[in-house]
Amino acid sequence: MIKPMLPTLHRKAPQGNDWVYEVKYDGFRCIASLNTNHISLQSRGGTELSTSFPEIVRFLSELILNKAWKQMLPVTIDCELVVLTSPLKGNFQLIQKRGRTKTKEKINTLSKEYPATLLAFDLLELKGEALLSAKFSDRKKRLLQLFEQSGLPLSPVVKNSSRLQYVPFSTDYEELWAQIKQEHGEGLIAKKINSTYSKGKRTTDWIKVKNYQTVTCFITAYQKDNGYFHIGVFKGGSVEDLGLFSHGLTSEERSALIGVIKQNSYKEDEKFVYVKPGICVEIFYLEVYQNQLRHPEFKRFRFDVDVKECTADNLSKPPLPASVSITNPDKPLWEEPLVTKQAFVDFLSYSSPYLLPFLKNRAITVIRFPHGMSGESFYQKNCPDYAPSFVETHVEQDINFILCNNMETLIWLGNQLALEFHVPFQTVLTTEPSEIVFDLDPPSKEDFSIAITGALMMKDVFDQLGLHSFIKTSGRKGLQVYIPLPEGQFTYQETRQFTEFIAHYLVSKEPALFTVERLKKHRGNRVYVDYVQHAEGKTIIAPYSLRGNDVPTVATPLYWKEVKEDLRPEEFTLFTVQERLKKLGDPFQEFEASKTTQPFQNVLSSLKGLHKSSGH
Repeated sequence: MIKPMLPTLHRKAPQGNDWVYEVKYDGFRCIASLNTNHISLQSRGGTELSTSFPEIVRFLSELILNKAWKQMLPVTIDCELVVLTSPLKGNFQLIQKRGRTKTKEKINTLSKEYPATLLAFDLLELKGEALLSAKFSDRKKRLLQLFEQSGLPLSPVVKNSSRLQYVPFSTDYEELWAQIKQEHGEGLIAKKINSTYSKGKRTTDWIKVKNYQTVTCFITAYQKDNGYFHIGVFKGGSVEDLGLFSHGLTSEERSALIGVIKQNSYKEDEKFVYVKPGICVEIFYLEVYQNQLRHPEFKRFRFDVDVKECTADNLSKPPLPASVSITNPDKPLWEEPLVTKQAFVDFLSYSSPYLLPFLKNRAITVIRFPHGMSGESFYQKNCPDYAPSFVETHVEQDINFILCNNMETLIWLGNQLALEFHVPFQTVLTTEPSEIVFDLDPPSKEDFSIAITGALMMKDVFDQLGLHSFIKTSGRKGLQVYIPLPEGQFTYQETRQFTEFIAHYLVSKEPALFTVERLKKHRGNRVYVDYVQHAEGKTIIAPYSLRGNDVPTVATPLYWKEVKEDLRPEEFTLFTVQERLKKLGDPFQEFEASKTTQPFQNVLSSLKGLHKSSGH
């Protein structure tokens, strides 16, 4: 059994030329040992994990037949075993569920639904030679070579078939930390480039820094037998328990806190001293898991806070950029259910890792609702003179468009009550489209099932053509089907041949269900397949944008397996989408990566051949 080297927790990462930085993932530490006739997945405590993660074992069993790996065995790799939700974040809840599951049938089901990935960050043995005394930079280099030779992913990729992926390091701490914060990742590990591997030791050659959130809560009790303080917040009219903390207090702060609790206690028994809500403290934590704070740690006393402000609402609030102030945070945007400006801005912050990639370098048009849903709305393209310096712009056809390229701009637009974000199909760096989007627009909400039929028919065609396709709700009554394209390779004229062909194919197959008729009065009860909308200068609602409807619906990316008869677009709201992302991750996660493998040129060539043979 190899005991892994352990990092030391610091509040800040060391910087300098002898340090490099890796993303810290939320999962199980795992030493993977690969030999010709045996594969072992050993946890930090020495438990064998192979039976819980059969998909990993299967993948590694095939991998060691690969020539590049076969000649390097035995190999031992230090890894983190995770269920990826983004390239910078693992899903703690899902990996815990995977680890707890014991029945073979359930393990097999979960391994298909939520496959785990081994993220390799260190090489401990190669060709049977121990590398523990080699420099970290050398171990890392040899690990990278092994991955390059066998064509494995050189950085973490979600929804990739490879169950073993490489974790690169960065020399730029500030840039990596900013990315981790934006993605709400767990943290990072700083590693001394020349350090050797200290088996089973906690060392300052590796420093972990956690991406803590903070919450203000109150003390409910002091536990005498172990010195822990129990904390809670108000939820409705009652107190919700958040768990307990002990770390982070100096001996003076601990003594003072125990003293205040005893002075103000209303009850004491053998185990606890109880106190009514009143002593407010600010606590660091990683995330909320099963209604308890993960890794809670004392930050400071909050004598300036009224205990009534310690509510459960503050737990789901992601951090906002300090450079943007939110005016009138309690302003109601929707009355029923109530959505305040603060709730909307918090949603933007939470969904920013998924929304920003679709806004970046695009000349956006926003729809602003300065008085909420009850008032007038207006379109805005031009950047106002009062925009802060962090707002980037792009001039096109005498319009100074806003580019929403950073978190600050997104939150600033949220504060301006820009509820809808509409984006063109290309970035400002090119005149060619970055994706094709088909808009399936039924005549009414009641006819939504026809849009589902159309989307599934399209999916069948795209699958036969080998094209990667993605789908989202429009946030209203329709569906939108996306085909990502390699950047700058295909003109709108070329994509128009394809969109027109697909639209007319649907109409020819089911003329009673679909139409390409532009005029509403001539459509009847058929779904309008809008292919004309895909053109230069036209826009589409961005994924994860809200819509100005009676209820706060969101244009929501879906997994194709969700597109079935019982799908209801009105269920995807500001409230449910946040929970969805936590549980299911982002269905558009592979959107960018799929561009490079999209065989669109082959499809175009076939279409051109069809046109020639038909005499068009």
